[in-house]
Amino acid sequence: MPRTRQARKWVTEQLMRPRALQVAKICIAVAIAWSLAPLMPGTAKEFPYYAPLGALLSMHPTLMRSVRSAAQTLAGVVIGVGLAGIVLLVSEPNVWTLSFVVGLGTLIGGMRWMGVGGEYVPITALFVLIIGGPDADGYSIGYATQLCLGIVVGLAVNLLILPPLAIGPARKRLTSFRRTLAAHLTEIGNALTASWPPGSDDWASQGTTLNAAARQVRTAVQTADESRKGNPRAWFHRANLDTDYDALVALENVTFHIRNLTEVLAGMVWGKPIPLDLPPKLRPVLSEALHAVAAAVTAEADRQLLDRADAAVEAILSAMQHEIGAGAATLSPTAAIVIDLKRILVALGPKADREEAVASASAPLG
Repeated sequence: MPRTRQARKWVTEQLMRPRALQVAKICIAVAIAWSLAPLMPGTAKEFPYYAPLGALLSMHPTLMRSVRSAAQTLAGVVIGVGLAGIVLLVSEPNVWTLSFVVGLGTLIGGMRWMGVGGEYVPITALFVLIIGGPDADGYSIGYATQLCLGIVVGLAVNLLILPPLAIGPARKRLTSFRRTLAAHLTEIGNALTASWPPGSDDWASQGTTLNAAARQVRTAVQTADESRKGNPRAWFHRANLDTDYDALVALENVTFHIRNLTEVLAGMVWGKPIPLDLPPKLRPVLSEALHAVAAAVTAEADRQLLDRADAAVEAILSAMQHEIGAGAATLSPTAAIVIDLKRILVALGPKADREEAVASASAPLG
């Protein structure tokens, strides 16, 4: 019995995954559109295959994106039909008129406001001229009607069957991104107390990866915000994404400063991209600070861990006081790392503290 329950739970979780659910809804929308297409009046019933196409084109991860895509697609179809109609009024389809209408349609479709509907301008014009031929009027009406039917069916299915709400996945990505940043800092901290120079240099080349992860998280949060608009499920899920946006901005700042200190430490270890020095006595305290900051990154605004990390960073400054005889050329790189760690802690702190720090930095001197 427990195994059966676990198997049922696993199947349910797999079916409720956003991608699997979207695929199921597309199949339902296409089936309904194809079933309704023969019921359309007039010449439209002669072109039933465009109804499933319209359903497919209207299915997107969020309701607002589906509506926007549907409107842009219909605009592209209408403009394409209009271009084909103009050509038929002045001439017959031939190599020159086809080339002209495709070129003009592509030019119009490339306008930013056309969005995804831009590619349907030249395609529709071409279909009307070649497939429609002598019955271009009937074909245009049937094509547009069946496409509209499919789009309406797709929008209805997307609205009525568990409309996508992407808040949960976005928050999971935020949590995962925190762990990624913390793991990076931990790896650097471990490298400082290992054999010198460290044998592994993976951490030194992760800057691009961290930036890519930050972009993916921002996309996920924006998608989550968009998925709430016009979504009935959002009425029962009173989620405020302002906190998530604040966390995203903070982690993007953290990513920037982690990249900075990573480059400085790479210069200390391997002399690339800039040769820098790190006094041996500063390595342990620097490692401890990196581990403490990594814990603060994972904890999400835990005041105790933030204070502990701040104390660990202050310990670097104390150790630097004992190494003052080493000279500015040696201590300046460490000071740069301290500044980055301090800024990371400010970014991780409460929003009010961040705003106060920004206001203090921008206040005029004197």
